[in-house]
Amino acid sequence: MTRPEPALSVVVPMFDEESVLPLFARRLRAVLDGLGEAYEVVAVDDGSTDGTGAGLAALRAGWPQLRVLRLRRNSGHQAALVAGVLRARGRYVVSIDADLQDPPETIVEMLRLARADDLDIVYGVRADRRTDSAFKRWTAAGYYRLMRRLVGKQVPAQAGDFRLLSRAAVEALRELPERSPVLRLVVPWLGFPSGEVSYQRDERAAGRTKYPLSRMAGLAAESVTSFSAAPLRFATWLGLAGVAVCGVLVVVAVLAWLAGSTVSGWPSLYVAVLFLGAVQLLCLGLLGEYVARIYTAVQGRPAYFVAADSADGAGNADGPGSTDGADGPAAGVDAAGPAGTGELADSLR
Repeated sequence: MTRPEPALSVVVPMFDEESVLPLFARRLRAVLDGLGEAYEVVAVDDGSTDGTGAGLAALRAGWPQLRVLRLRRNSGHQAALVAGVLRARGRYVVSIDADLQDPPETIVEMLRLARADDLDIVYGVRADRRTDSAFKRWTAAGYYRLMRRLVGKQVPAQAGDFRLLSRAAVEALRELPERSPVLRLVVPWLGFPSGEVSYQRDERAAGRTKYPLSRMAGLAAESVTSFSAAPLRFATWLGLAGVAVCGVLVVVAVLAWLAGSTVSGWPSLYVAVLFLGAVQLLCLGLLGEYVARIYTAVQGRPAYFVAADSADGAGNADGPGSTDGADGPAAGVDAAGPAGTGELADSLR
């Protein structure tokens, strides 16, 4: 028997959230029950070592809309998020963390905006981060500035993983074969119509943060390396700069030799070292360019998504089940999900 498709799925990645779970479930259920529509909550237990699993099992006994996905091990926040989003069945999918820093009440506004303006993506944007430490605000601002510079201005500033996706956007994500996508960068890249809902970020309701400095640095590094070849191209620019500097210094060495103010043999040795250094840097840069192209090809992202085609009549090419929505390299990817989610899928069966 086919289960009915809910109007809304709420995906919640969790890792050791035993202390905040009852508070979160109480607030979230009040919001979702008030919608008066069919919904599901997909709680992804990311290998918790405390009582999170037992707490979810107890909640599920009295909350039929709650689904619990348990990963075999702690796979990380982004992997748990991807697993939940790709398993969600709703026409709209909202992702939110369990720490209550992102208010569940905002989901109603996000859903209303998506329907009113026919949007596929609605970002929750943190308008006020006074509850965060000065260091956290400073590092977050630096992260978003860097991402907008590398990826483009389509990346909304101060938007984390609290967002709403339509079914079309979820299916587009499913076609990407990346092993570990960073959704806060990949989702804007898709190019779907989007909007923003601002909210005030609260303090963590209970428990401790799962994003210490080391994990924030890891997320930044993964964001840069998974979405930009800029670090590879740095060697190219460094090589070109080295060649330019070498040319200037060669002229200086020749002038010094002509003026007779050099030690015998020094100009030729000096020029040879400069030349070899510049050539090595330039060769490294060229290798970096080819590695960057291999990197782009291995990612296998579709070159484009077709929003509509007049030959299809009223068809929306990015709708569920469409194989024409992505005519790029990733078209025809198995519906089980992007490369790398197979292990997650197996761990959830």
